[in-house]
Amino acid sequence: MNASAPSPAKDGAPGFPGVSFGRGADGLLVALVGETAFAMAPADDGRHYLVSGWRIGKPMAQWSRSDFYGHCGELADEAAFRARVLESAEHQREKRALGRKEVCSRASTPWGASQGATLYAEDVVFHSTAGHGGFHISADRNRTVHPLLRAEGGWYEEDEGWAAVAITFPHLFTAFERRCAERTIKDSWPDAWEAIFGTVLLPGESREKDRRDFERDHTADWIVASAITSDQQPGFVEVVATLGGKRGPGTEERRFLVPSAEYRIGRFGFIIDPARHRVYGGPSSFIGWSGRVVT
Repeated sequence: MNASAPSPAKDGAPGFPGVSFGRGADGLLVALVGETAFAMAPADDGRHYLVSGWRIGKPMAQWSRSDFYGHCGELADEAAFRARVLESAEHQREKRALGRKEVCSRASTPWGASQGATLYAEDVVFHSTAGHGGFHISADRNRTVHPLLRAEGGWYEEDEGWAAVAITFPHLFTAFERRCAERTIKDSWPDAWEAIFGTVLLPGESREKDRRDFERDHTADWIVASAITSDQQPGFVEVVATLGGKRGPGTEERRFLVPSAEYRIGRFGFIIDPARHRVYGGPSSFIGWSGRVVT
C-alpha cells in the first residue's frame, strides 16, 4: 500500500466499497468515501458540523481540521455522522451505476458559456459555467414537466430549478438526489408541491410556507433587520428593526438594545419585545447612524 494512502479503519462499512471510518488528529472522527474525506468538526458553541475534503494525501490518523474545507451542515451526534457518510457512499455507488458521461461543451447557457457538461441522458444535460450552471432538457422532455414547475426553454438552474428535473425524471437520479429534490421543492414551491401531489404541508415541512406564516403572524412586531455588538453599551447588541421585518425605501426603522446573552437569531429573524428591549437613541456602532433621529 502507498505510504500516503489513508489507513482504513476496522469498522469500514461492508457493502459500500471504499468506505472507512477512523480517528484523526486530536480525536477528530473522520471517514473516507472513495476519494472524498469527511470529519465531524466541533464548533465553539458546542455543536458539530459535517465537513469535507478531497484527496487528503496522508494517513487518516494525521488528518486535522485544516484539511477540510467543505461545509455540509449540522450533525446531532456520531450516529448522525456515520449515517451521513453511508448516505454519501450510497449516492456515489448509485451515481456510478447510472453511467453519466462527462463531455466537452461550449454551448451558450443563461449563465454564460458552458465549460463542460454531464450527460444524464441524451437530452438531459447539466452544464457547468464560470459562475453558475444548470440543466437543459429537450422540448419534448420539457413538456412532461408539470406546468407549475416548468421553465421556459427547458433551462433549470442548479440552486433550486434542478429539482423539477429530478422529480420529473427520477430514474436519472440517485436516491439521495431525489430526496434533496423533494426537500427543495417543498421548501421553495410549497404551493406547487401541494397541487401536484394532492397534500397539505404541515408546519415545519416547508421553509417558504413557514416564512409566510411567520410574516403573517408578526406584521405588527418589530423584527431585527441588522445587528452589531454595541461598543457604547457593553453586554448589549444594538439592533435596527422594522415592522414585520419589511425592508426598502421609506421603511420606518428603530434601534433597540438587546442583552447579548439573549440575542439569538431565529429561523426568520429576532422578534423585539418592547416590554424588555428598550428603544435606543444614544451613540451608535452602526456606520451611517450618526446624527439620525430615532422616532
